[in-house]
Amino acid sequence: QVQLVESGGGLVQAGGSLRLSCAASGNMLSFDHMGWYRQAPGNQRELVATITSGGSTGYADPVKGRFIISRDNAKNTLYLQMNSLKPEDTGVYYCNARKETFPAKVYWGQGTQVTVSS
Repeated sequence: QVQLVESGGGLVQAGGSLRLSCAASGNMLSFDHMGWYRQAPGNQRELVATITSGGSTGYADPVKGRFIISRDNAKNTLYLQMNSLKPEDTGVYYCNARKETFPAKVYWGQGTQVTVSS
């Protein structure tokens, strides 16, 4: 059973930085894609950033140039470095992992709260 455990959330002032971590059980290279999503109160969960097993990355427009997604395969850990944080970045951040099997297998962490004060 795959488990994803996020950490690193907290309260930060606007303009500050946080680094989120997602520890994965098992071999992280078995996931074709990993990513971070977030959900603000009253909003749908939205994609923040993704990274493939080959290291290709993608970002949602609101976070481009401010957030960096990375992975340490030796530690089975996914990261999200968040810089120049804004109040609108507030939400619960979730780690996601996907295997492109048929059917696809998708895994979620429990989420970590990020609150950015103005």
